[in-house]
Amino acid sequence: MSTPTITALSAPGKVLLTGGYLVLDRNYTGTVIALDARIHVVVQQLKKTHRRGVSSGSIDNANAAAEDTEESDDTIVVRSPQFVGAVWKYRIQRCTAGGGVKVVQKNEGPQNSFVETSLSYALTYISYVADSKDFGSLSLTILADNDYYSETAASRGPGAQARGGRFVNFGVPLFEAHKTGLGSSAALVTALVSALVIHRTMQPEDLGLGRDKLHNLAQAAHCAAQGKVGSGFDVATAVYGSCLYRRFSPAILESLGDAGSPGFEERLFSVVENIKSEHPWDAECVDFGMQLPRGMQLVLADVDCGSQTPSMVRKVLEWRKNNQKEADLLWTNLQNNNEKLRQELKQLAHGSQEELTAAATRDFDTVRTCLERAREYIRTMTAQSGVPIEPRVQTELLDAASAIEGVIGGVVPGAGGYDAIALLIRDDPAVIARLNSLFETWTSGVEDDFGGKIGKVRLLGVRHGSEGVKNQDLEQYRGWLE
Repeated sequence: MSTPTITALSAPGKVLLTGGYLVLDRNYTGTVIALDARIHVVVQQLKKTHRRGVSSGSIDNANAAAEDTEESDDTIVVRSPQFVGAVWKYRIQRCTAGGGVKVVQKNEGPQNSFVETSLSYALTYISYVADSKDFGSLSLTILADNDYYSETAASRGPGAQARGGRFVNFGVPLFEAHKTGLGSSAALVTALVSALVIHRTMQPEDLGLGRDKLHNLAQAAHCAAQGKVGSGFDVATAVYGSCLYRRFSPAILESLGDAGSPGFEERLFSVVENIKSEHPWDAECVDFGMQLPRGMQLVLADVDCGSQTPSMVRKVLEWRKNNQKEADLLWTNLQNNNEKLRQELKQLAHGSQEELTAAATRDFDTVRTCLERAREYIRTMTAQSGVPIEPRVQTELLDAASAIEGVIGGVVPGAGGYDAIALLIRDDPAVIARLNSLFETWTSGVEDDFGGKIGKVRLLGVRHGSEGVKNQDLEQYRGWLE
């Protein structure tokens, strides 16, 4: 199969509407909504190189010819041109004893563990399944839809979209950009490994058939990059789209080991292909691609603050361990309420027009009640765990937004904290106008119980989507590719 010269894919962000913290336990589920904001990766094949003294046959031949690791002339350049200085140059190392492929950063500057780990995992898998071990030199361009980051002075300026209409130039280094909490790392890893695997081993039209393998590979890479085995709901949504999600057993990835360790490539292949494994994949993604009911929309409001999700999760899990009885009761109540909400949304989405009209006439009262009850349970968890899942400044903001005519209700999604809030609203421009009017002059009037402070509140342009990873046309990237 000939290798294309250019491949472009994108993966969506997410909102964990229900199931925050619960989704860490296989006994519970989460309802995850895919967004229309996406992370894009474009792979360009620049040239082919050949390593002297090593045939392009099996990985065993390459290993036998290497003394420790074997460095090729192949170079991978990764650019994120919306940010200042966001360029990473890597050389490829082929490891001995079946350790697979690793990339090593060549240029100075901050490392990007998600990019680096994704490259190592994707190239290891590709090298194991492909006939040729020569990747050639590759250029990867990463572009993020604008709502993944809070606005900057540059992104608000008149020349922000000079190079291309869909994407803005944020004008700051990546580490200075404030994320809005849409799941950028999971979308990035999914888009990056998918683009490379499609580029080297499949045709773009085979994306649907290879989706399960891409999911498994992206989960492995994402967990390695963040240094722990997470629940994986964000990666699952990036691959499959909106879904009811039950997490996979951590044991699937716990025995994988580090990239470059002896036998890593075979272990990774077995995990990705779901074969010869003592622990087969058991994640559940039900109703993926599900839609919200007609006449209802999901919107997000950025509070320009952000949360440290990993530390929050650790503290909540520690509290649950030390208070098992009361935590389990709270978990069960949340799960039952979340399931009622999911069933109501599903029934409305697939029900008759008469049923939908009746629910809308009642202002979607069942959905509103479920959202309010979920927030009550979350505030209880906040008070008992001492973790700012719904801190007071977010309670104040959600209460004010929920009182707006046409707003059904809202939550601080996922792990909570000071990320963007999520609101279910009537799909009506007048509701958007009323929310914008509220947020334009918003100033918090309460003292936060955790010392947090909300900055400028801004309604994001992102909306509900349903698709997972997908191929993209190149025209939208004009002006951003080198």
